[in-house]
Amino acid sequence: MKKQIVFKCLKAGFIGLVLLLLYAPILLLAVYSFIGTDIIGKAGAFSWEHYEKLFGDPVILGMIGNTLLLALLAALLSTVLGTVGALGMFYCKKRVKAIVHGVSQIPVINAEIVTALALAVTFVTVGIGKSYFTMLVGHLVICTPFVVLSVIPKLKQMDNSLYEAALDLGASPLKALFTVVLPQIVPGVISGFMLAVTLSLDDYIVTVYTRPNGFETISTYVFNATMRGNAHTAETLSSFWALTTIIFVVIVLVVVISNLTNLRKKEAKR
Repeated sequence: MKKQIVFKCLKAGFIGLVLLLLYAPILLLAVYSFIGTDIIGKAGAFSWEHYEKLFGDPVILGMIGNTLLLALLAALLSTVLGTVGALGMFYCKKRVKAIVHGVSQIPVINAEIVTALALAVTFVTVGIGKSYFTMLVGHLVICTPFVVLSVIPKLKQMDNSLYEAALDLGASPLKALFTVVLPQIVPGVISGFMLAVTLSLDDYIVTVYTRPNGFETISTYVFNATMRGNAHTAETLSSFWALTTIIFVVIVLVVVISNLTNLRKKEAKR
């Protein structure tokens, strides 16, 4: 009995230590986002200064808008492409499925710098200059395979006999797809969309190699502030503590709401 208690305590302590290492930096930024100082570790009074900087600077707001719009557009397109691709792979022959699936996962396994360089070289070879289009294509390349990974398991879990029954009852393949197959894989599609949004928001390397001149995202803006010593970005860098806190809170709320919704659905089925 004592050994079991000790084991449980060690297990809980290890999990707590891992969570602390993962979230301590974010929590530190969250705390200092409410302190009127630009240096972490320096004491100060409670202040909304960093949030005022964040929402009062048109340059920062424009950069955040660019990032969100790019992420949503890339996620939407990659979700459509990834879902269609997953459906095609699932219903094709085994050999073709294995080959196509392997090729589609190259951007997942490959180093991102290799993907970024390959895209840049391809655009130069074809004669396409850096533009919003090239940047969007770059984000689609890194996001779409992850959508496929999210949708494929749901296709394997679904009851395929329902699709065949719909065809036997006179439904066209397209109608059976939208009324029978898609409703069963919606969770995978939503997961793929959210994952694509996260990947696009977080991306730096592919964005740098494919973006047009003057276009800034959160990742490129922060890099300029920390590495290149841009005067304006260096002064407003502390406002990103507030942005980090807002993003973290939004993600926590989404996860909590999602889990509560799933629990209610399970209870309703019982």
